[in-house]
Amino acid sequence: MRARILTAAVLAAVLIGVLLYGSAWAARALFGLFIAGGAWEWSAFLGAGSRSRRTVYMLIVASAAIAAELLLPGAREFSTLMLFGVCWWTLALLWLLSAPQCTPRWAAALAGVCALVPTYVALIRMINLWPHGAEWVLFILTLTFAADTGAFFVGRACGRVKLAPRVSPQKTWEGVLGGMVLAGVVGYAGSRWSGLASGPFVTLCLLGAAYSVVGDLTESMFKRGAGLKDSGRLFPGHGGILDRVDGVLAATPVMYVGLAWLGVGT
Repeated sequence: MRARILTAAVLAAVLIGVLLYGSAWAARALFGLFIAGGAWEWSAFLGAGSRSRRTVYMLIVASAAIAAELLLPGAREFSTLMLFGVCWWTLALLWLLSAPQCTPRWAAALAGVCALVPTYVALIRMINLWPHGAEWVLFILTLTFAADTGAFFVGRACGRVKLAPRVSPQKTWEGVLGGMVLAGVVGYAGSRWSGLASGPFVTLCLLGAAYSVVGDLTESMFKRGAGLKDSGRLFPGHGGILDRVDGVLAATPVMYVGLAWLGVGT
């Protein structure tokens, strides 16, 4: 627990420093490293044991992210990508409900591209083009981390009813409820900061938090299919990059579409 808290504090300090006090290029480099590292870890879900195969997959994901950023400069085209991201995570939810034991390698490879690329491009676009974009990115990260933290501590303290025992036996409905409550608190604070109407904004935040649970379970589904406990060992007390950002991957497209609908950005 001490390692988990210390790691979280260091990560928070780095993110706040880069987003609020660094340049847009520094944020691009940081998120680029996270996505590249996430792609490297995701390659383990494909059974790609050799470094060369894992490197190839990482380069494919990176190339897809760069291509999406360059080829979708307009707001309408980019909105289509974000809607695709939301549809993918909705499909992932149906996958979790119907056949979580079925994770063929080709599907895992495609899922990694669908999970990683839209989120990376969305975060970079917000930073570069939205008013107070870096602050909005930090808010989305805070929201998803709050949902995960609330779920962890409430589930640890009083979790009884299993959420998805075939995918992640440790997660409980009580933990999900705790995460949603904390996400609601963060959402209300965000509405006060942004000046947006609290009703629609908090509802959006709760929806984003719910999708972050889908992201967490989806990663767990692929880890279970590959026989892995953690996606990596980079962060003491947390595991790998994907173990830390799986919720962010799913919540970001939802939050992007919702915030654009509320008039925050395009």
